[in-house]
Amino acid sequence: MPLRVTRPVTVFAVAVATVAVMLAVPGVRAKVIDGLHLRDDAAGAATILPDGTVKGHGNLRIAAQPAPPALPTLVGGRGVTVETKGFASWALMDRKTGKISGSSNYISGTNSTESMIKVWLTSDYLRLLGSKQPTAQRLAELSRMIRDSDDDAAQDIYQVNGRNTTIKRMISICGLTETTMVNGWWSKTQVSARDAVRLGQCVASGKAAGSKWTSWVLSEMRQVRGTVAQEPNGGRWGIIDALPPELAQDVAIKNGWTLLFEDGNWHVNCLAVHSDWVLSVLTRYPGGLGKKYGAALCQKVAAQLLVYPK
Repeated sequence: MPLRVTRPVTVFAVAVATVAVMLAVPGVRAKVIDGLHLRDDAAGAATILPDGTVKGHGNLRIAAQPAPPALPTLVGGRGVTVETKGFASWALMDRKTGKISGSSNYISGTNSTESMIKVWLTSDYLRLLGSKQPTAQRLAELSRMIRDSDDDAAQDIYQVNGRNTTIKRMISICGLTETTMVNGWWSKTQVSARDAVRLGQCVASGKAAGSKWTSWVLSEMRQVRGTVAQEPNGGRWGIIDALPPELAQDVAIKNGWTLLFEDGNWHVNCLAVHSDWVLSVLTRYPGGLGKKYGAALCQKVAAQLLVYPK
């Protein structure tokens, strides 16, 4: 019959159980922790010296945490080639410096704003409320105007804001110098690419909607939806299509697009706002080329301005 040694195991089990019982008693646990020189309060924390070493422990060093990887961004002053069968203009504002660069006609060339101006109509309405709160119905209307580019909502708010008066306020508050109003038409307001980025900056800085509502407006712009193929309200395309997901998620956009029968041209514009920059692209071209043609022009401009960190 083999010999079985069980006593050491039994003794060990009893010892573990005894320690567990002792540590379960607060007074005993405190003495054990104190005896082992363990401290979990701030007063007992070791001092970390400027070189990363811990005071009293020359061989112990706290490693610095690596900075998060830099994200790609848009940078001006780069050569951008835009081949089009019509009109195209673009401008990029560096929001840190305020510097604006763009195509050779970014000041002289203008286009009708179309739905791009809806970010102003929304912002102007909210700022004019002052301390008042919009009704749930009105806020839903403003949301539709941006997310789904609802023209009926835009016309309603244009009327409430005072029609021509709201456009005059936009020019004044946002410091627009090439923008001209067309009596009774919010969508036909003429704007340059330079003024378009100024409008984007006006919204992002809080001038347009005021401090209370700016974050809400930008959030709605980040939730613009619908592909370029979805008519009449699909508005998530253009500049945003050139950006990698980690950058696109922080970009607020509002595009404008209309096939005008009076001149037979598509008027397609793109506006994108980021914490570091604002980009606008204005296009106008023969109607037979379709809406996707303008969306692709916006995408191509943004793609050429995109810089990845080395």
